[in-house]
Amino acid sequence: MSRLAVVCGGSRGIGQAVCRLLAQRGCRLAVVSRNKDAARATAASLSGAEHVAFSCDVSKETDVQRTFETIQKTCGNISYLVNAAGTNRDGLLLRTKPEDMVDLLHTNLLGTMFTCKAALRSMLQTQGAAIVNIGSVVGLKGNAGQCVYSASKAGLEGFTRSLAKEVASRNVRVNLLAPGFIRTDMTAGLRENEAARSIPLGRFGEPDEVAQAVLFLLESPYITGQVLVVDGGLQLAM
Repeated sequence: MSRLAVVCGGSRGIGQAVCRLLAQRGCRLAVVSRNKDAARATAASLSGAEHVAFSCDVSKETDVQRTFETIQKTCGNISYLVNAAGTNRDGLLLRTKPEDMVDLLHTNLLGTMFTCKAALRSMLQTQGAAIVNIGSVVGLKGNAGQCVYSASKAGLEGFTRSLAKEVASRNVRVNLLAPGFIRTDMTAGLRENEAARSIPLGRFGEPDEVAQAVLFLLESPYITGQVLVVDGGLQLAM
């Protein structure tokens, strides 16, 4: 039977590219998104096996628990979990509203914690299960005007490494992928030509290129607790 992969934030950007690649590899996909129509459209567009869509707000634990219980009942045990759901609101800390801080932390950090917790009971029963959390190079290096976003992504590193230690004895691997500038909705407002000057490879990355790195981490049986940076060399210039 094909592996079941759950991709949170799977209806757009990096998450959608991950769904396409995993479907091509023969996985069954559970596409999870806050936007139910977008999740259904993505699931319907995928090749291969029958795929399903679920509407879920990952920032709400009760919603996450209910969704993952339904996934296991209807689709079986989870082999792969990819946490690509995220949000961003740039701005100087002095001008950032408390409610925006809470929203960023709940979606980017707590949301990943909620989904991992909800998925683990199922994954512990699966041989070769793996989790990939999507962070950011900003979470590793910081960036002016992105204090809260950076904090939400930096927290994923400590969480990922700690969880990797907790579940390694049960043969579940957990890794973090940290992209740089990737051509998605979240970077659509940037002046790409100017920003690309700071990238040694001279361009923004594509979601499909990040998806290839996610697949590598999911399928590498001797890698856990690691951070893989996919940034075109941006860290070299920071």
